[in-house]
Amino acid sequence: MAGRYDRNPFEPEEEEVNPFSDPVVRAQATKPSYGGGGLFNDPVSNSRLSPLPHEPAFSGVDDATVDIPLGAGKDLKKKEKELKAREEELRRREQDLKRREEAAERAGIRIEKKNWPPFINILHHDIANDIPAHSRGLQRWAYASWLGILLCLFWNFICVTAAWIGGVGGVSIFLLGIVYMLSGYVLSYFLWYKPLYRAMRSDSVLRFGWFVMFYLLHIAFCVYAAVAPPFIFKGKSLAGIITAIDIFSSNIIIGIFYVVGFALFTLESLLSIWVLKGVVQYFRGEGAAAEMKRNAAASRVAI
Repeated sequence: MAGRYDRNPFEPEEEEVNPFSDPVVRAQATKPSYGGGGLFNDPVSNSRLSPLPHEPAFSGVDDATVDIPLGAGKDLKKKEKELKAREEELRRREQDLKRREEAAERAGIRIEKKNWPPFINILHHDIANDIPAHSRGLQRWAYASWLGILLCLFWNFICVTAAWIGGVGGVSIFLLGIVYMLSGYVLSYFLWYKPLYRAMRSDSVLRFGWFVMFYLLHIAFCVYAAVAPPFIFKGKSLAGIITAIDIFSSNIIIGIFYVVGFALFTLESLLSIWVLKGVVQYFRGEGAAAEMKRNAAASRVAI
């Protein structure tokens, strides 16, 4: 009897609670235990953890892939063979060209490289190497004569241009000045200077005769231009003394231009006459150049 009244009647009666009625406890009780602490045994705490990000196995190494074509080695070998073939072809061509140059030199054929004028290289001109020593001085005087006519024609073009701008002459003298200059440059080279150059180089009698014929025409033109009479060529298209006197009355400055042209044509005429005399003497075997030629031939025979 005493056992029934051990509990205090004034305390509220405890309610018996079934521990397995809680679903969390029931799930924990039914989950198998793997050990290792509460981290693996607590499903609630496990459900709240965020998944860890994926990390590569070798975090310190760049994982970028490099595509290496399987045929790269073959391509390199092919290109190497092509380069070797090209080098061999260039070497073969160089040797072939060298053999041709040697054969041409043995046959007396000279390959002329264009070197004049220095800034354009249109023509071949090398007095020091092409012309024999005994006629080199005479050829240089002829070269000065050729440069002289080029200068005279250029200055004549300046004179007629000034006359046209100053109202002394019409546009026709300007056009004639251009024609004189361009045609004189070409004709003087091909008609008498180049034939003389080749004649001095090879002692060709035919070329000497060609030079003399056209050089006489050259001298006649220079004398006519220095005088500039008012016939054949249109008035004021040549810078001569008669034209200069006529222009002085209307424009002194342009008249001075024409006087300078007269002086240039006069000097060119005198120089051309002196060159012609020297060439004719050389052609006949006279003069200092011909004497040097005979001395050179005698020294070669003595050796």
